[in-house]
Amino acid sequence: MTELRGKITDAKTIVVKVGTSTITHANGSMDYHHMEKMARVLADLRCDGRNIVLVTSGAIGVGRFRMGMSEKPNSLPQKQALAAIGQVSLMHIYSKFFSEYDQITAQVLITRDVVDDTLKKKNTYNTFCTLLDYGAIPIVNENDTVATEEIEPYFGDNDTLSAVVAELIDADLLILLSDIEGLYDKNPKYHQDAHLIPVVYDVYNQEIDGIGDTDNDLGTGGMKTKIEAAKICYRAGIPMVITNGDDPDHIYEILEGRDVGTLFVPCMDHVHV
Repeated sequence: MTELRGKITDAKTIVVKVGTSTITHANGSMDYHHMEKMARVLADLRCDGRNIVLVTSGAIGVGRFRMGMSEKPNSLPQKQALAAIGQVSLMHIYSKFFSEYDQITAQVLITRDVVDDTLKKKNTYNTFCTLLDYGAIPIVNENDTVATEEIEPYFGDNDTLSAVVAELIDADLLILLSDIEGLYDKNPKYHQDAHLIPVVYDVYNQEIDGIGDTDNDLGTGGMKTKIEAAKICYRAGIPMVITNGDDPDHIYEILEGRDVGTLFVPCMDHVHV
């Protein structure tokens, strides 16, 4: 564990995933307060010499708000159109906030074929490496507008996508900012006696009750997709932490080696030290 804590505190390349509920209000409008705080923390880490990749959800939810739609659409063309509308707004605000801290951002939209096709995967890897060499902060989302697998979904509210990106670029750490403190032994929304699980040593053998999809009308994931992300990280030798995104300062605490949220220990045979 000491070796793993050292890997986390010394993490050079960090992937941070933020969920829809963390960056939007209940009505789908963007939560500028949380977005600005997160941008400030990530910009500060970038100034400290760390490579930062942000995987963001929220495009469809923001698009719904912009179009004044109170209900979640069912048709694929509607979802794709709303993703296109919302993505522009998301990138505009991210670019604005990061620019205030003198950081350059880049939009990276990923589809399933990037994962499946060897050449595209290599090209995507090279693009990420070049962006990080430039000192830019890549902001990643699913390319919902032209692909159908993600919306149905393939990646699953970007939890799986963030793990795929972390594995692709050989990241040192994946942090999932959620609307919950971490992984519980029961669903805390329905069980008052639920207890936070601080460390999961083997996600494949961990007994987890009450794993399901999100209750949030705006998002599409939940703890189930986070467990799938943890499995990808376990195989890739990448530690993963789930923590509450309401306070982005939790990222600092994680990098200081404190017990924050739930730490998923990777297969140590694959950890690079």
